[in-house]
Amino acid sequence: MSRIGKRKLQIPTGVEAVMNGDVLTVKSSKGSLTLNIDPLIEVVIADGVIETNKREDTIRANVVQGTMNSLINNMLIGVSEGYKKGLEIIGVGYRFNVQGNKLNISAGFSHPVVVTAPEGINIVSVSNTEISIEGIDKQKVSEFAAKIREIRSPEPYKGKGIRYKGEHVRRKEGKKAAK
Repeated sequence: MSRIGKRKLQIPTGVEAVMNGDVLTVKSSKGSLTLNIDPLIEVVIADGVIETNKREDTIRANVVQGTMNSLINNMLIGVSEGYKKGLEIIGVGYRFNVQGNKLNISAGFSHPVVVTAPEGINIVSVSNTEISIEGIDKQKVSEFAAKIREIRSPEPYKGKGIRYKGEHVRRKEGKKAAK
């Protein structure tokens, strides 16, 4: 039985949720997000509360109920507060350079890597070695942060590379450990 699926979600102030057929739209001053609801799930909006109910009692309906509830919760948090992921770059000569919606990354390659932010994503420069990725869609923010991290993942010997803010990279000792 899904416990997350039974959770009642409070709609924050300043947020409007509308069900139109099988599409849920959540709007606020920050923007709007839409979600296609699975046919096994019924979404009920009443008195500032969103509920997800199963239309049939199957294992797949239990799974989908919890997933839909979590996705709706992510939408409500996104349009009310927004999501933020911090990235830092470590290494001699490694740096970020933000120019509008483009990000120049100097990460030890023979050329700077230029990444363009997708629509709805903002890149904020904290310093030349730290950036913050912000947006209302949790999936887009996390996916874009992972794409940037993938350019130069942290290596285990010196710890150089791009990592999430606060991420711990497990270090190895190197050649002298073999003796």
